[in-house]
Amino acid sequence: MGTSVVSGVFDADVIIVGAGPTGLMLAAELRSAGVRPLVLERQPRPRDTPKAGGLGGQILELLRYRGLLDRFAAACTDPIPAPRFPFGGVHVDLTSLTDSPMHALPLPQQSLERLLGERADELEVDIRRGHEVIGVRQDADMVTAQVCGPAGEYQVIARYLVGCDGARSRIRDLAAIPFPGNTYPEVNRLAQVTLPDSVTRLDNGDLEVPGFGTVRAGFTRTENGLFGLGSSPDSAVVSVYTTEEETAEYDDDIPLTVTEMQDSIHRVLGANLPVVQALRLSRFTFKARQAERYRDGRILLAGDAAHLFPATGVAINAGMLDAVNLAWKLAAEVHGWAPEGLLDSYHDERHHAGERTMLHTRAQVALRRGTDPAAEALREVFQELLIDEQPLRRMGALIAGADIRYRLPNPNGHPLTGTFAPDLALRTEAGASSVAELMHSARPVLLDLADRAELRAIARDWQDRVEIRSATTENRPADALLIRPDGHIAWAATIDEPGDTGLREALSSWFGAPATASLGARQS
Repeated sequence: MGTSVVSGVFDADVIIVGAGPTGLMLAAELRSAGVRPLVLERQPRPRDTPKAGGLGGQILELLRYRGLLDRFAAACTDPIPAPRFPFGGVHVDLTSLTDSPMHALPLPQQSLERLLGERADELEVDIRRGHEVIGVRQDADMVTAQVCGPAGEYQVIARYLVGCDGARSRIRDLAAIPFPGNTYPEVNRLAQVTLPDSVTRLDNGDLEVPGFGTVRAGFTRTENGLFGLGSSPDSAVVSVYTTEEETAEYDDDIPLTVTEMQDSIHRVLGANLPVVQALRLSRFTFKARQAERYRDGRILLAGDAAHLFPATGVAINAGMLDAVNLAWKLAAEVHGWAPEGLLDSYHDERHHAGERTMLHTRAQVALRRGTDPAAEALREVFQELLIDEQPLRRMGALIAGADIRYRLPNPNGHPLTGTFAPDLALRTEAGASSVAELMHSARPVLLDLADRAELRAIARDWQDRVEIRSATTENRPADALLIRPDGHIAWAATIDEPGDTGLREALSSWFGAPATASLGARQS
């Protein structure tokens, strides 16, 4: 772990407001980069109210690249589901693909936050619960947070502050960052329940409910809303879901009850569904909002404070990926080697990613909310398109956030630049390895795949910041890859093309001035 450059005036390098998944992921990434974060959470203890039911999409790949995925998977108590995902009142079924771009891990948010909190504790992150930020001010050199804690009010000073404090972000409001968009007039309720023996589960996933008859698996649309039913033959747990037109505002801290869920099912479907036990109950509305900017001076936003999407299953993925993109750039600023514009690239890249997520979640709104024959035709045509592999694969990557290609400088026009690094199987002098293993340290890597000594020589001027590795791989996609800590490729060498073809420029653009000038640079 590196050494923080905090001077006496600073209580921390970075203040993180909010100890949800985004804030805890950011704290761990910063600490791994040798930065001292301070996490301030207004709630006195971790929330018991169920919210998200699992992880899905590109964040699973990132966790694997950090060597953490097995740890998270081991905490799952439910079977990992087949890659079949709800999408605007229909389903995107990826089970026919041998290498689906989208997967899910059934990990309730309470368990996820516990695991992330344990990781932060291992890294000795300072997390203060019951400490609410009530004011923020900044100048050219620092940001000061006014905090109300159990012992009264106090101030903390840091170089930067990141608002990871959710949809009703006080930090966003204090920074006067506009949050345009709209709220849809509907309330969604989701439950995972076990059922009594009086309810018969059929082999095709349907239910036989006494006094009502057959409840079909999948989505059922009625004049009163949308009902969804899903189950796995390997589990006694059944998932039920309702959407109703409502304009009522619900307090997120007041949990959904079994009675409220059953009443909603009766209104939408007309069935009285008996329940033995509820393992998860959550209620949510859908909003489509994105902050106009993710940075205001020394104040930044991430997660739900920066964006809200009108569909399930994407918020945690997007927020934790925000954190990974931001952490190494903040670390570069703190350690003093960040090139000009590096921190601004956080907004550029993650706002673009948010726009992509907003695109498919708003498309889900159109599919979900239409009730006339034209809307039914649209849903039918959409599902017909997904019979073919190419559009199915494209849709899976879009949902996962795996299709993001950042708009990075690309002097030699290599098609891999800006994409997430593929997990190549590698052969090194030490034995078998992989790109994922190289990224466990969360440091940038120059990976030489073609024994290009001249490229390694160039990179040595940045070896205090960039790891230099050599390996071979079958069907190499490039002669060399410069991989950022967030797993995205900053530069790639064209196969068999001599010269640095932009490596020096890429290293300077992303990792600052070289620690020592090369002989050739000094002579020039």
